[in-house]
Amino acid sequence: MRTSVSRLAAKIKVGDSLPAASIFLGVPPVATNVVERFGKGRIIIFGVPGAFTPGCTKTHLPGYVKDADKLKAKANAKEIICISVNDSFVMEAWANQYDPSKKIVVASDVNADFATKTGLAIDLPVLGGKRSSRFAMIVNDGTVEFLAEEPDGKGLSCSLSDSLLAKL
Repeated sequence: MRTSVSRLAAKIKVGDSLPAASIFLGVPPVATNVVERFGKGRIIIFGVPGAFTPGCTKTHLPGYVKDADKLKAKANAKEIICISVNDSFVMEAWANQYDPSKKIVVASDVNADFATKTGLAIDLPVLGGKRSSRFAMIVNDGTVEFLAEEPDGKGLSCSLSDSLLAKL
């Protein structure tokens, strides 16, 4: 199956500011502007194609949950956010099942606004179309300091928590 990186927007890069994209937090979902919510301090953002999918559930999220304290300490980050093109109810159910301690903030990019505006959207017909590529990002005061995107958008290498730990 062909996967292509969306080029609806130029891909975000180190030195760029986060876009004014809408995401949703919590249940009931609260619309949140990325710049307003994540524009102050240092944070880690990682993107996944879909909650409850095999790679995201068995490898990606568990690694960040396991390494959350080490990542926050080494990156001097106040929080870790997981963004996926799923609705808030799915994201909350996924977090409740695989991160009951709530070490990771889960965010719904239900309309793929963040994925599209950052150029990190990929076409995954098996998951219904436009999704977030798999990536890891460190943002400081709204500016991207580090970005690692999987070359095919869906692999499990450079965007994993242990890869990010090794870069810090």
